[in-house]
Amino acid sequence: MYEPKIIAYACTYCSYPGADLAGTSRIKYSPNVNIIRVLCSGRVSAELILRTFREGADGVLVLGCHFGDCHFINGNHRTAKRVPILQRILEFSGIEPERLRLEWISASEGERFAHVVDEFTDTVQQLPPMRQVLG
Repeated sequence: MYEPKIIAYACTYCSYPGADLAGTSRIKYSPNVNIIRVLCSGRVSAELILRTFREGADGVLVLGCHFGDCHFINGNHRTAKRVPILQRILEFSGIEPERLRLEWISASEGERFAHVVDEFTDTVQQLPPMRQVLG
């Protein structure tokens, strides 16, 4: 079994502090994830996600604020609409839609962050590496 490369885009106000809480609380989670801090999950564009896959990521995790908590009012609502469409585009392109996942994680949910990362890593590990899918 291979070790997948996973990129997590985490919003700066909720999900990134949640990841930080997991780290400072010494909660163990999969080391396969590379966390990239973004201003808002709404700023994670379709082009960015597709480029992340093209650059070699085996999975992409988009992490945002819970509804009602977004510092940019409706950024997470845009993300909630965008990700399912992208999953259908991935499937149409021959890429498993399970490689893209959206989750809402607040600053106080360090354990939830670790659980989501571990669960997503297990899911992606069951799929073939992207370099085989893309050829």
